[in-house]
Amino acid sequence: MLHIDSIPSLSAQIILSLAIMLLMGFLLTRLTKLVKLPNVTGYILAGVLIGPYALNLIPKSVANGMDFVTDVALAFIAFGVGKYFKLERLRKNGRQVLILTVFESLMAAALIFVVMAFLFQLSVPFALLLSAIGSATAPASTIMTIRQYKARGQFVNVLLQIVALDDAVALIAFSICAAVAQGMENGHIGMETVLLPILWNLLALAGGVLAGWLLHKLISDQRSSQHRLILVVTMLLAITGMCTALNISPLLACMVMGAVYINLSGNKKVFKQVNGFTPPIQMLFFVLSGMRLDLTALAAAGVIGIVYFLTRIAGKYLGAWVGALISKTTLPVRHYLGMALIPQAGVSIGLAVLGQRILPAESGALLSTIILSSGILYEMIGPACAKAAIFLSGSVPPKEESDHTDQVLGSSQGESLHNQA
Repeated sequence: MLHIDSIPSLSAQIILSLAIMLLMGFLLTRLTKLVKLPNVTGYILAGVLIGPYALNLIPKSVANGMDFVTDVALAFIAFGVGKYFKLERLRKNGRQVLILTVFESLMAAALIFVVMAFLFQLSVPFALLLSAIGSATAPASTIMTIRQYKARGQFVNVLLQIVALDDAVALIAFSICAAVAQGMENGHIGMETVLLPILWNLLALAGGVLAGWLLHKLISDQRSSQHRLILVVTMLLAITGMCTALNISPLLACMVMGAVYINLSGNKKVFKQVNGFTPPIQMLFFVLSGMRLDLTALAAAGVIGIVYFLTRIAGKYLGAWVGALISKTTLPVRHYLGMALIPQAGVSIGLAVLGQRILPAESGALLSTIILSSGILYEMIGPACAKAAIFLSGSVPPKEESDHTDQVLGSSQGESLHNQA
């Protein structure tokens, strides 16, 4: 059997590795579809299968050289999230949504930090990064379920705004925690250690605003669809490259770019074009994440991973309940919002990769293992919990409820949304 390592040309190794990753990602989704699991689960499992800790089809040296795939994929994911930040929607109940988002995000983070730092007595940098990552929610599973069952009403409107704002809160929290963790790992925390990364992030946000404005000015009805896509990809790659050079995440800047563009232009066609362009990139991102899952570390992460999994769910539900109580929302929001915020993939996996770079090798591997393994579990139960939340909240019209009872969450519409996660 020909092994990638035996090919003398590095270029050929990389190209064939990409082909294997895409093929195995596709094949595994055929299996996960049979058991009604989302595509992202199949991608991660494909990475585990072909990775260095299983079949070892792709050399670890080649996989380690693909970090740029993570940054590029996250840039596209963040740009897509930006389209949900429409000002007219936020003005209607912005204060209420902000309170709910802050509580459900930071309550989960606080609980995770307390459990990891005091119960398991793990290092503060590790607990900080894990808690910040734990505050994030994957919007794709929830949005997929809402669209599949044509849910509508106040509960759905609030939920859609929260899943959009949630990642913004998580990214800000991660940026601050990463700065502190990096300073602690280096042996000191000076003002410049915390303030400099925040300054770079603020500059990146300004760059995102400028890029969104430029995109609005450059894209017009006279532009061909090909040139529109080229302009968007150019802007995203430029922002990502500059953020990578400054050693900060491109997520916030790219999300702001998408938000500025949608509010200035109101044009969703560009986002649809990007969604059609990115599935292979996003598949590579998830497969690559699965390849990094150290199966030998699962035993060490076993109890910690299970406790993290349960603590985050409890934090999300409790935070949503308290936030709903303070903001005086309706009873359905108070009782069922937390159920719809369980899924976690996409952004959290990307943050885990960034966090792994900050921590020592052993702690970084443990962090990545916890997020990846729990991410698979969250993607298994998340859609079912989101479905239960929208049905129990009365957001599904009776006709749609009867029409869709026998439909599975892996419908074609749902799959396209999962490919955006």
